[in-house]
Amino acid sequence: MTDETRTNAPAMLASGLVLAAVLFLVAAVYSSFTIIQPGNVGVVFNRWSGALKTVGQGVAWRVPWVTQVQSYPVALRTYTMVQRGAEGAMQGDDSIDLPTKEGQHIRQDISVTYNTSQEKAADVFRSFRGAEIGDIESTFIRRTIITTAQNAAGQMSLTDLISNQRGQLQGQIQEDLQVQMNKMGFVVDKVNLGASHLPDVIEKQMQQKMGAQQNAQQADYELQRQQTLAKAKVAEAEGDAQAILVKAKAQAEANKLLQEALTPLLIQNKAIERWNGTLPQFTGGGAVPFLNLKDLGGASGEGHSTVPGR
Repeated sequence: MTDETRTNAPAMLASGLVLAAVLFLVAAVYSSFTIIQPGNVGVVFNRWSGALKTVGQGVAWRVPWVTQVQSYPVALRTYTMVQRGAEGAMQGDDSIDLPTKEGQHIRQDISVTYNTSQEKAADVFRSFRGAEIGDIESTFIRRTIITTAQNAAGQMSLTDLISNQRGQLQGQIQEDLQVQMNKMGFVVDKVNLGASHLPDVIEKQMQQKMGAQQNAQQADYELQRQQTLAKAKVAEAEGDAQAILVKAKAQAEANKLLQEALTPLLIQNKAIERWNGTLPQFTGGGAVPFLNLKDLGGASGEGHSTVPGR
């Protein structure tokens, strides 16, 4: 070692110590605070005392290597499990396998919207020992969603799962999931069931069943239509018959009244009213027939009879 090297050694050592001190100071300053992003709440944990406290969004101060700060969502957050990998939390087919009470299985898309609150954030930190929300989602939340959905679906038939009881299944999953997640400090806002994916065999069976039901409904409709037309024709025929009967009765009644009104005197009066004053022309001999004017005037006590002749 030369004299020059021995002379520079203390200076180099001092420079190294200064650089280390600067780096330590920078690291200490950088570690003394954490930024709580909007829509989150921070939990500050003291490793020495074990104390927990929550802070709102913004800067959360802490003692380096002594306190830990973790943030959790108070804004709504959605965890999605679907068949299309680009839309879910995982790559590939991430839809849930749901069993039915008949032992059949379908794939079901599902999404769960949840959050925590500033009051419950400490419970989340304590339950999961300060784990990040992403780790909690991929473990506890994911497993809880799958288990809860499978338990609820296992009590229902395949037809109920994909048709008229679908809303009931969604409500049951949300109710059960709320209980499980609330124990850990989370609040479930909404469970949404997306598309149901049936195996090819079941899909074919369902299509055949729906086709048979549609054919039966069409046949029933056609039968009802024919019955309605037949009833309409019967009603029309009865109406026509009734109309003919009423008309016949009315005509008979009119004829009866007419016969009662046509007395000999009325007939002669009608003949006189229609006579134009010209005597009928006859050829040959014999008397000329004419009206019996005596009978016409008998009602009033007046008149005389004249019988012209040739």
